[in-house]
Amino acid sequence: MNEYLDHYNGHRPHQARGQRPPDHDEPVMVPMVGRIERHKVLGGAINEYRRAA
Repeated sequence: MNEYLDHYNGHRPHQARGQRPPDHDEPVMVPMVGRIERHKVLGGAINEYRRAA
């Protein structure tokens, strides 16, 4: 359950917050170039995508 709560509050976009997760108060600039990596959450039931560093 904690893994889902971390995803829901820290990564999942919310329409009422301008597509920002609840735990992020300031807008984040996402780089538009670079490789994208997939991170499995809940054993692969949910996928999160992030730019590779």
